Amino acid sequence: MPQPPTTSQATTARHGQRGLFSLRGLFSLRGLGRDAAVASICGFVVVLMLGASYAAVPFYDWFCRTTGFNGTTQVATSAPSGAPLARKIAVRFDANVGPGLPWKFEPEQTEIEVRIGEVFTVFYDVTNLSARETTGQAAYNVAPLTVGAYFQKINCFCFTDQTMAPGEKRQMPVVFYVDPALAADSDNDGLSTITLSYTFYPMRETAPKPVAASEPADKRKGNL
Repeated sequence: MPQPPTTSQATTARHGQRGLFSLRGLFSLRGLGRDAAVASICGFVVVLMLGASYAAVPFYDWFCRTTGFNGTTQVATSAPSGAPLARKIAVRFDANVGPGLPWKFEPEQTEIEVRIGEVFTVFYDVTNLSARETTGQAAYNVAPLTVGAYFQKINCFCFTDQTMAPGEKRQMPVVFYVDPALAADSDNDGLSTITLSYTFYPMRETAPKPVAASEPADKRKGNL
């Protein structure tokens, strides 16, 4: 016949149950803490990725302008201080127009020979072939791509949007020089030609202001 538990055994059992409940509560709290930590880390990663995506474009643009990566030319504020070198190099000019922009765009000269370190000014001719005002912006690079770090532009129409009236014709200058540091780069010892290429792309036009928001009703209807 089973014997009832003694007082010491009952006390031990109660302590054991309390200890079990305490352990279960501890593991539950630890589980919640772990889940909260994982959720926090995931949220941080999402925020970091969103921030990186917004920063990627300006960072890439800064990187290209600083290093000449992908044929991005450099921006100079003045002519080089030293005299031009005796070494000459041919510079070719290329012009393109992206889809949706009704412009005629071409260089006045397709190629010139320059001395390294000498400042030159060339012109591109642009004509708006449409019967409406249009706006474009030029993207640019040089080839070979590794020469971007040495092609310095002092003035260029690519820095701002260009708005053309219907049928307007315009000359757009480019003032540039080839950095004398090119001559010290052994990788470009055999370089004889640089190509500067521009492509104009259409810019999104501002939607016209609704008539209802700009004119009184009686003016819109006229004198009826």
